[in-house]
Amino acid sequence: MTIDEAPFESVDIDPLPPPKGRVRRSAAIRWLLTDRIALLIVLLVVLLVWFHFLSVGDYLLAPFSASYLAGYLAYFVPIFMLAVGEAFVIIGGRGGIDLSVGGTVSLVSIVFGYEYAFWHWPLWLAIVAAMAGGAVLGAVNGLLIGVLRIPALIATLATSYAYSALALTIHNSAPIATASIQDLTSLTRSVSVPLVGGLVPDIPLQVLTVFLPTAVVAWFLLHRSTYGRRLYALGTNETAARFAAISVGRVRFTAYVLSGTIAGLVAVVTVAQFASATTDAGTSGAGMTLPAITVAVLGGVAISGGVGRVGGVALAALLVTWLNAGILLLFNNEQSSKLQLFALGGLLLLAALLNVFISRFARRIRS
Repeated sequence: MTIDEAPFESVDIDPLPPPKGRVRRSAAIRWLLTDRIALLIVLLVVLLVWFHFLSVGDYLLAPFSASYLAGYLAYFVPIFMLAVGEAFVIIGGRGGIDLSVGGTVSLVSIVFGYEYAFWHWPLWLAIVAAMAGGAVLGAVNGLLIGVLRIPALIATLATSYAYSALALTIHNSAPIATASIQDLTSLTRSVSVPLVGGLVPDIPLQVLTVFLPTAVVAWFLLHRSTYGRRLYALGTNETAARFAAISVGRVRFTAYVLSGTIAGLVAVVTVAQFASATTDAGTSGAGMTLPAITVAVLGGVAISGGVGRVGGVALAALLVTWLNAGILLLFNNEQSSKLQLFALGGLLLLAALLNVFISRFARRIRS
């Protein structure tokens, strides 16, 4: 047998594995893009480091200091709360959204002003009435969407117009800024943080009295209660939820009631913060509705429903708040307001792209 006639045996040769460094980088990138909380923490650190170097290089109008950031948390509280309210209605699925939260804040603010300044109700009673009023306005949305099955976009857009118009009509578009209302600024004063007061700057009081209780209650309702499990099930698969004997209308109705209740409490915070009950508290300028939706989506709440965590919403609200704080120091007032809107739109687009990537990545894994 010649060499040319010798039998040839094919041998399977495994391709060389990719370098370990590349595998680790790919896994890290995939982890950041699929774990929204981890990504938000990284973005928050990058933001703080970037503005710190800008501050050190004298590129800012004022120092980007820890005390400045702590004071700016006053704007973090209302945007977080409204975003949590949006999270409840969006997680419930079927295009859930609440475009009326800005109008609710405006209407409840002016009614709260009447109750406390003109009718001389005790503060605690006026606060409870504000939350109850917000719940009633939310119940109107819940009735239209959960019971009458009107699309949420149409229903809440209509009630947004109605609530805003009522707020403007009640007090002839004039603010309520009596001495008693102005005294409410004491509810938003800066206070020392318990246990670590000497290590960190003072923070606005509403962070402790409003943000923390709201975050804890929202976390419990979404992640530890029977209602939360039903809400996630409804947003994930409404047909399966019906077969599981979940009352779809009742669950969605409750979500809008919760959103309205939170908006009513935000109205009180806004009145105290600005020492005035204004008829456009939630709709002036860029309003409160679109920033709240942006924060909810950026925080990992899937617009299709069934996905979202309170921790992600809190980190997204903090990111947006401190980004606005940095932009305010980087440009003058007229430019900064425009760039804040631009940055908000960019963040919303980023959140939408991330949600698309995550959904495609999940389908690829399942297949």
